[in-house]
Amino acid sequence: MTDIPPGLDWLRAAPEGVTGPGPWIELAFGTDGLVHLRETGDPENVVTTTRRKWDAFVLGVRAGEFDHLVARTPEESA
Repeated sequence: MTDIPPGLDWLRAAPEGVTGPGPWIELAFGTDGLVHLRETGDPENVVTTTRRKWDAFVLGVRAGEFDHLVARTPEESA
């Protein structure tokens, strides 16, 4: 397990204008080139990856590579 550096600036990925406790995903970019992810409901459980892998993931999301994993509402399916 990677030691999580203290003093990270955690960014919350929540829909714009939404308030409340979530649960939300938070991420922090370390000065060591690592990216740390956690859930607001379980902040001690941190997943760490490299910046290169994170960037590849984000590009995949933007390209729609993971759209089939998202559950659609009945209104979206119609």
